Amino acid sequence: MTDDLAIILTAGLLATACGLLGPFLILRRQVLLSDAVAHAVLPGIVLVFILFGSRAPLAVILGAGLFAVICVVGIELLRNTGLIHADAAIGLVFPALFALGVIGVTEFSGGAHLDLDSTIYGEIAFTPFRTWEFLGVEMARSLPLLGAVTTINLALLILFWKELKATTFDPGFSRVNGISPVLVSRLVLIAVAVTAVTAFESVGAILVVTMLIVPAATSYLLTVRLLPMIIVSVAVGWFSAVGGYSSAVALDASIGGAMGLAAAAIFLVALLFSPRYGVVTKAIMRSRRRARSLGELAAD
Repeated sequence: MTDDLAIILTAGLLATACGLLGPFLILRRQVLLSDAVAHAVLPGIVLVFILFGSRAPLAVILGAGLFAVICVVGIELLRNTGLIHADAAIGLVFPALFALGVIGVTEFSGGAHLDLDSTIYGEIAFTPFRTWEFLGVEMARSLPLLGAVTTINLALLILFWKELKATTFDPGFSRVNGISPVLVSRLVLIAVAVTAVTAFESVGAILVVTMLIVPAATSYLLTVRLLPMIIVSVAVGWFSAVGGYSSAVALDASIGGAMGLAAAAIFLVALLFSPRYGVVTKAIMRSRRRARSLGELAAD
């Protein structure tokens, strides 16, 4: 497998895993959670380093995943008190966990290769150099990891599709019919946390947050039903991955940055020209209605 293909497949699998979950974050108004998880996992990474003296991928994923779940559950518990809104709960929990991680880095890992830049930003260009040997075949280790997460997310949607739809669009109806909106919400948020944590080591938190939010926001402007929204979200993620990589190679620029800009460019096009919500589309429709009204008045 070539380096180019390994990078594109890694970004594409990330786009698929995030595209399956991103629309639910948009519809549930929980988009800030992905950024919260990106910061809240730092104590888990530090804890693994303190206990085992290494940053082995699986150990880091487990440690970071533990604190990602703590972050998600903490946010849900605060929100369910009814005293504060979801955005305030996010703003209370993740800074506390991130601050704990910063203290851990400065106090216990000062002489080690464990810093905030390598944890938060990552670098997808290094994906081909981090390899595993599986059945005698050497491959980028990001591929089986992200492939497994994508499969789990897809299985989650297939098994709980009815519950996910019901709790997303009508929590009251769900509760009456014996479906717990709180339980389903926690399941979605934990899936988001596991997806983000698994991808951090390969691509960095910034690209994870981008793929969770921007393609889903784009598909929200282009579709009116949930299943097409998910499909379009995955497709936009893949277009961003391929287009961003091509642009990065042509311009000799950051690959992750180019993918993020490609996703933002697609969103901008949707924002302007979406058939239903586009700014330009609405202006054209208003102009036509005005012209029609003036024509009717002139005819009278």
